[in-house]
Amino acid sequence: MFRLIPLKGGLENIDGFYFQGVNRGAKPNDTPDTAFIRSDTLCDIEAVFTTNRFQAAPIKHYKKYPDDFKTNFLLINSKNANAMTGKEGIEDIEEIFRSLKKTLPQIENPVMSSTGVIGYRLDKENIVNSFSKFDFNAKDSDSAAKAIMTTDSFKKEIAFKVELENGKSFHIAAIAKGAGMINPAMATMLCFILTDVSVPKEDMKKLLFKHTQTTFNAISVDGDTSTNDTVMLLTNNLNENYDKEAFSEALREVMRNLALMIVKDGEGATKVVAFEVKGAKNDDEAKIIAKSLSNSLLVKTALFGEDPNWGRIASTIGASGCECDEEKLKIFYDDVLVYSKEKKEMDKETEEKAFKVMKKNSFKIVCDLGIAEGSFTAYGCDLSYEYVKINADYRT
Repeated sequence: MFRLIPLKGGLENIDGFYFQGVNRGAKPNDTPDTAFIRSDTLCDIEAVFTTNRFQAAPIKHYKKYPDDFKTNFLLINSKNANAMTGKEGIEDIEEIFRSLKKTLPQIENPVMSSTGVIGYRLDKENIVNSFSKFDFNAKDSDSAAKAIMTTDSFKKEIAFKVELENGKSFHIAAIAKGAGMINPAMATMLCFILTDVSVPKEDMKKLLFKHTQTTFNAISVDGDTSTNDTVMLLTNNLNENYDKEAFSEALREVMRNLALMIVKDGEGATKVVAFEVKGAKNDDEAKIIAKSLSNSLLVKTALFGEDPNWGRIASTIGASGCECDEEKLKIFYDDVLVYSKEKKEMDKETEEKAFKVMKKNSFKIVCDLGIAEGSFTAYGCDLSYEYVKINADYRT
């Protein structure tokens, strides 16, 4: 057995790492917009990236390294995605790191990550000038978490101490950003997970991919997939107390919590909803249906209007292309049965109960297909007037 003990703050809970965010001039009022994460030692690293075919220059730069490379430095900028910038975008990154090595010669295989507006080359001079503002021995998770934000309304960080049955322990922490362009194939999101425990490279790869599928790949705000989506896991291998089951659960919990923070912070969102599909032909079909529900604009607007219209749920299930049968289907809002073979029309009492559920900030819509054992849960939010306002003015 093991215990996950929540800790205050974020990355500062991991020994051997340093981090900070500063302002290079891309955000007003001296708000942090550029951050670094540095390690005393070389780190093993694994990453999962966007499925968008137009992957941004930082991802292409990362992929130039061999599969088993180690790094001791991450540079992260907001307000500019460095996407659709061609080979020049990669060359800009390499030029930035050549300048950084003059200040910090010990960096090896540095990695860059970016988020912001697509189609513009990096403001290299401002980024390079920001190096003089960094304290490369700082442990300032707060400023780093704020530096990577774009339209986020709050910073996203989390940390756990993982206490094993034998009394030994290790730590894991992360920061993330994301609020819009969030689709169940990653998101407009960045996530950086740090741990001190020595995780076998193969486990890093498998567990990061596995838990991405049920966390960051299971959320939706608006159905759009970005060019820059990135989840990185780094370990500095300072702690030998590795337990695969405990680490897997800790990693999943870190990613799940951050994914739900992103949905909660969905641009203009007022509700977080879990779409639980069960009784499907198989898990793959359950996933297709759950993601269809979390992505449906009609469903999202019904959530915003607090309208318990199960017809939009049923219609989306039927349109998914997956096996379903209206005679077997049951739909619940939390524990309120709103549709079944025997109960096709909501009476006044049921509608009032369902309406009370939809007034809540978070709730669950359960769709039991009654066919087999397939299941999957996706997470989404409503679509409000504020979302349109934010994205209509994104560059202004």
